[in-house]
Amino acid sequence: MIPNDIKITPQLVAEHGLKPDEYQRFLHLIGREPSITELGIVSAMWNEHCSYKSSKIHLKTLPTKAPWVIQGPGENAGVIDIGDGIAVVFKMESHNHPSFIEPYQGATTGVGGILRDVFTMGARPIAALNALRFGDPAHHKTRHLVSGVVAGVGGYGNSFGVPTVGGLVGFHTRYDGNILVNAMAVGLARADEIFYAKASGVGKAIVYLGSKTGRDGIHGATMASAAFGEGGEERRPTVQVGDPFAEKLLLEACLEIMAAGHVDAIQDMGAAGLTCSAVEMGAKGDLGVELDLDKVPCREEGMSAYEMMLSESQERMLMVIKPGHEEPAEAIFKKWGLDFAVIGHTTDTLRFVVKHQGEVMADLPIKELGDEAPEYDRPWIETPPKQRIAPEAVEAPLSNAEALLKLIGSPDLCSKRWVYEQYDTLILGNSVVTPGGDAGIVRIEDGPKGLAMTADVTPRYCEADPFEGGKQAVAEAWRNLTAVGATPLAITDNLNFGNPERPEVMGQLVGAIKGIGEACRVLDFPVVSGNVSLYNETNGVSILPTPTIGGVGVLADVTKHATIGFKAEGDAIILIGLTEGWLGQSSYLATICGREEGAPPPVDLAVERQNGDFVRGLIVNGRVSACHDLSDGGLAVALAEMAMAGGIGAELDFMDIPGAHRQIPGDIPSHAFLFGEDQARYVVTCPYDQINQLQKDALAAGVPTWHVGSTGGASLNLPGEAPISLAGLNSAHEAWFPAYMSGKSA
Repeated sequence: MIPNDIKITPQLVAEHGLKPDEYQRFLHLIGREPSITELGIVSAMWNEHCSYKSSKIHLKTLPTKAPWVIQGPGENAGVIDIGDGIAVVFKMESHNHPSFIEPYQGATTGVGGILRDVFTMGARPIAALNALRFGDPAHHKTRHLVSGVVAGVGGYGNSFGVPTVGGLVGFHTRYDGNILVNAMAVGLARADEIFYAKASGVGKAIVYLGSKTGRDGIHGATMASAAFGEGGEERRPTVQVGDPFAEKLLLEACLEIMAAGHVDAIQDMGAAGLTCSAVEMGAKGDLGVELDLDKVPCREEGMSAYEMMLSESQERMLMVIKPGHEEPAEAIFKKWGLDFAVIGHTTDTLRFVVKHQGEVMADLPIKELGDEAPEYDRPWIETPPKQRIAPEAVEAPLSNAEALLKLIGSPDLCSKRWVYEQYDTLILGNSVVTPGGDAGIVRIEDGPKGLAMTADVTPRYCEADPFEGGKQAVAEAWRNLTAVGATPLAITDNLNFGNPERPEVMGQLVGAIKGIGEACRVLDFPVVSGNVSLYNETNGVSILPTPTIGGVGVLADVTKHATIGFKAEGDAIILIGLTEGWLGQSSYLATICGREEGAPPPVDLAVERQNGDFVRGLIVNGRVSACHDLSDGGLAVALAEMAMAGGIGAELDFMDIPGAHRQIPGDIPSHAFLFGEDQARYVVTCPYDQINQLQKDALAAGVPTWHVGSTGGASLNLPGEAPISLAGLNSAHEAWFPAYMSGKSA
């Protein structure tokens, strides 16, 4: 039991993550010394994780509106309208620090938290994705972290009953001391039945719902707002423990109570638990809140007000119930075997009052807890520009065939089957495209519509040029959706960066946000939700800047989608988009040449839109049999993935193909043409008798195309190279992950 009258010392203030000037700001706000509970409350509300104090002024520059946006940033999740009275609710969040400390529980509670964000809005989750970044595979902790995180993601999502339809897994030594676990959830709701956190009306009952409160997760949000030093593993008490079966019950009870018309406002108890949820509900409604902690269901004896207010125990909700609806609402929760307790009420005082055992433990101005939180315009330094590396300046240390086999067998580009086969990708029965392609696709109810979703970012681009890297992350998500035939509608972002108090790191964040904003504006791809995760560093070593972008798009007819696999022998292979052989910051340069150098490929957003709209039209009109966007590893890797997915080989002969539309510059080295990572590019296949018309239409649209080969056979044949059998491709592609996880490779 923590007494409420502990003397507040500078050391205690520092332990709560408040700088001296921030504490003085708080003292000025309340006009006296706070109680320990009040100090805990403000430390939760004013930490980086909850207040966005270092990023808020820059986030305000992002485009968040469009005719189809129902709710942008500021709620539990973003909401878009896709017609027919259907809304899509989605968001991405990080659980990085907890997953490094305790990988299984950190990952499970990350998945659980993002699912709650979605169904708090009144939506039933229909899909999940994740973006995972780990350290050097040779690092002594990496294998353990991969094993725990993947088991945690699967353990929670599978048990809850939501399919995992997409994601990414990457490795780099800069994540050795600080892995990234970004979880995304997507749900469906009726467009006119969205629920919000804003409370209304005085005297309404505030109800605690779900699982009981324990001491797990106390100071979790504060821990997520600080860099790691030595002994980070000792912070295990700040990691929450998840129960997916309790969350499934909570989902069903919440959706039932919403459908019954009992709910005025609802808020997930996520970061900072009861503190943030209660303050946000009252402040958004211009109301005061009074809580009686004697009524809070606890699973541990002797919990103090401080502990209850800061606990981040999972599977909990806070709800404001309409007057007179308490009894039927309680009956629903009791039916589902969950706690339902009236723990307070709304007031007209604009105060946040917390009582325990008959005493006032906290009495604070509710609006100012959020509105008066520190907001910083931190000094920042623009990342110095890198020099472009000319294609001819990169010598090829291996043959193109050898390089391809090495790339597709590398940790970043190898098959992630070992990972996603631990996830249930088919539960609920509406999965159309599962992991392994450009984007996951889920059928909406009985169709004909479908949703496409993806998560992507290229951290090495962002490190070299945050502005171009931010643009590219959005463009890549837009391309992934386009490549399956979907119309991209909106994004959620997860901005993972190092210590913002370092001007060079703050410069990375500012540059990436500018790039994201520009790409979203040009592509009509607004930001509707997101998360900022800062202080991702250990002993002064920051992660690579990693602004993960989660994209969602709609297919008017889910049956008219594209996948990456070759479909038939004898189809023509068409490369769409301009190729200059860009090798700066490429996978080829890093993996084959051992160099992470140069400027990343520039992103021409007008060209992205032009090429993507053309490709989407081809797919929707059934004119192409397969489609794949080009990204890591360029053309050669994309073709290898298409061949493996379809079980059909291909012959490339791009140096000697007749036709008016062949515009391949003769001075690009073959390895640069094959492995360059120029943007705004796709590979499609079509019947040979349709090549001329497709290229004429492309020419009319201003879209460059090259007929680079044909499908067929049981091998991939690169010009001037010995054939690579499909069996050899598959062996190289599938081998690394199982071998690594079994301890047979570094």
